[in-house]
Amino acid sequence: MNYYVLIYHLTDDYLERRPAYRAEHLQLAKDAEERDQLVLGGAYSDPADMALLVWRVADTVVIQNFVKNDPYVKNGLIAHWEIRPWTVVIGTAFEK
Repeated sequence: MNYYVLIYHLTDDYLERRPAYRAEHLQLAKDAEERDQLVLGGAYSDPADMALLVWRVADTVVIQNFVKNDPYVKNGLIAHWEIRPWTVVIGTAFEK
């Protein structure tokens, strides 16, 4: 398994528009967590301009499918996004 980060660059009106889609977004994330794919996720708060989701998956197809189905992306709350491989060199917090 490999680690990846999904970086969301949020729109300026993200905080105002988020409530309409938050429950669906969080359920999608929770489902990925229950499948042991999504390790951590959250948004930066000061300023609220980006979010970071840490994944442990074989390849990026799982992450791409998450993005495709994410109501934040589908409804324009994400200005752009990127998936980056992440080389973990220390720590065992994510091992199962």
